[in-house]
Amino acid sequence: MAATTQRALVEEYFAGFRTSDHPRILATLTDDVEWVIHGHRSTHGKTEFNEEIENPAFTGSPDLDVHRVHEDGPVVVTTGEGRGVSVEHGPFRFAFNDLFTFRDGLIARVDSYVVPLP
Repeated sequence: MAATTQRALVEEYFAGFRTSDHPRILATLTDDVEWVIHGHRSTHGKTEFNEEIENPAFTGSPDLDVHRVHEDGPVVVTTGEGRGVSVEHGPFRFAFNDLFTFRDGLIARVDSYVVPLP
């Protein structure tokens, strides 16, 4: 698989999250995708992944700024910062690191590390 193809799919994934476009996000994933949000929860399969896209604890779509992208074989790693709105606490900022593992041209696993920022 060409490096640009995996990077393009990761860009598509983030574009979908910026607009809460579920079909756009789900089209980048394998049916048995795993999403491990370290310290929070894990999802297995597209149905559970879909439920976590718009977690009821948050409102609206997040602003996501990807700062770095590194690719090594079937893995693409991104770092960046984001802004969101918590139902309970209002606006917040966070840093993120997402590690995408590919299989057969689609994202098979996402490891997300999210750190709150002041």
